[in-house]
Amino acid sequence: MPEKVLVHSRFPRTMMKRFGERFDLMDTAGRPAAEVFPTVDLATVRAMITAGGRSLGGAVMDAFPSLGAIICYGTGYDGIDLEAARARNIVVGHSPGANASSVADIAITLMLAATRRLVVADNYVRSGDWAAAKPSPMMRPQAGMRGRRVGVYGMGEIGRKIAARAASFETEVGYFSRSRHDVPYQYFGSLEALSDWCSILMIAVRAGAETHRAVNADILRRLGADGYVINIARGSVIDEAALVAALADGTIAGAGLDVYAKEPHTPDALTASPNVVLTPHIGGHTLESHTAMQDCVIANLEAFFAGKPLAYPVS
Repeated sequence: MPEKVLVHSRFPRTMMKRFGERFDLMDTAGRPAAEVFPTVDLATVRAMITAGGRSLGGAVMDAFPSLGAIICYGTGYDGIDLEAARARNIVVGHSPGANASSVADIAITLMLAATRRLVVADNYVRSGDWAAAKPSPMMRPQAGMRGRRVGVYGMGEIGRKIAARAASFETEVGYFSRSRHDVPYQYFGSLEALSDWCSILMIAVRAGAETHRAVNADILRRLGADGYVINIARGSVIDEAALVAALADGTIAGAGLDVYAKEPHTPDALTASPNVVLTPHIGGHTLESHTAMQDCVIANLEAFFAGKPLAYPVS
């Protein structure tokens, strides 16, 4: 008989199909589990699948007295209270690196779209302004990529792939992370130093207390009037109010964002800004990435139910 697995977050059914072929899924559709299933059923749940960014604290864990494993669909796990899980002997797993290539691709896409003002250019053609030879200050020549200094904040799997892709555009690449890595890029000892040096800041760090609003008004000021910030990590890493102000007063030239402080809500000031390119958290949303993430989830669940250590644990 298939093991029961609670689906704690809301996922499209297509993303759960492979799991349903192996396990007995109890899908909450993102609602509180107690509103969907009887308490007696929740008492037998030993494992759950969740989105790593969704808040999951000790109080929620206590609703499942038999819970032994929380498996995140994706790389992130910032919504999980890891201390609460450890205190309850609950193991936490995720999908490290499974979507790294796809996320790096969207980072480069946002970088090019922002620096070359592709959204503005697209509208310039569609509106008929180009055909009418209507002048537009937003269509003035912009600096290209050759010789640009690209700073990567975070040199994990995604950061490395971003750096390699950025370097292929004839840029100089530097980085800041908690530790120096064996990579062919210039290392900076602080985010401030990196921001002083680069004109494009690529954010590729995990969310957490250490990185919360690390990209603040001071960091944006250091980027300068020709600077851009690209965020494919988590919205919490940027002080969103400071970013809005920096874009409005010309402190920086533009931004490319795939993540936001309160998803799926985006400040009107960002959506109205012509020098920002916005995407709806689709960095890892490719067929290949989903297959890889599902492989990790299945491997973690099968290991747990077999009484073995998780294949991809959060350390």
